[in-house]
Amino acid sequence: MKRGKKIMVWLLGVIVLIVLCVMLWFNLSYSPTKSEFKEITSNQISEMQPQNGLFTIEDISKLPSPVQKHFQYCGYIGTPKMSNMKAYYNDVDFVLYPDKPKLKIKYIQYNFVDEPARIAFIDTSMYGVPFEGMDTYQNGIGSMKGVIAKAFTLFNQKGEGMDKSSLVTILSESLLMPNLALQDYVSWEEIDETHARATITYYGISASGIFTFDDNGAMIMFTTDDRENTDTNGNIQKVKWSAICGGYKELNGIKYPTSLQAVWHYETGDLVYFDGRNIVIKYDVAN
Repeated sequence: MKRGKKIMVWLLGVIVLIVLCVMLWFNLSYSPTKSEFKEITSNQISEMQPQNGLFTIEDISKLPSPVQKHFQYCGYIGTPKMSNMKAYYNDVDFVLYPDKPKLKIKYIQYNFVDEPARIAFIDTSMYGVPFEGMDTYQNGIGSMKGVIAKAFTLFNQKGEGMDKSSLVTILSESLLMPNLALQDYVSWEEIDETHARATITYYGISASGIFTFDDNGAMIMFTTDDRENTDTNGNIQKVKWSAICGGYKELNGIKYPTSLQAVWHYETGDLVYFDGRNIVIKYDVAN
């Protein structure tokens, strides 16, 4: 009887120790995925080619008229051309899959100009368990990874479809970092006074979409058919996708959007799966 009690106490002690270790692990600022994100980003920054010069009227003279109007509306003319962009989203409602509850997430992303590259990190928790995600597009390869409890990979999507989806996401954000819109790997076609089509081509893959502008010249939406969606059963399908931005505010002479929504246009209805507010955008420019 006494031996049985000792075993129970020992087992209880082990369980308590395991729970404490798990809680400590969950609350540590360190995680393998976050460390990987920082390392990849640091390497990309160290290898990027600085962009020189100022935006000029001549630079934008061959762009569609609504894109030219956007450059002028936002105040880029006469300002330094950026080498990369860092965007902070500290107030985001995020839905991982339809019919799942919303998550509050923190989202950080880096975009680069000399070659189309994008690295993003999601940080949140589900029922108290850390969930982290990382999106990357480098050297023509796109991937999307989700990790729970800092140790267990839920998904790690790769392949040609992901390469194209990641490339078109970079295109959708090109006017947030407009030096990218001037690169040789992006081509433009005017549709009308408030719409323009853009195509990005890299490593033999092309993706395109349509930008919509308001009457002032502010870019308010990008829509494409070149993104793939994976459902909870692992089925992959092409779904129309939009990025919607607004709430333009001026900072240091430049107007930036402060809100961004990402929307899947399913046949059953639209899903706003990313709803970000209070966006902060910073650029690296040559000295």
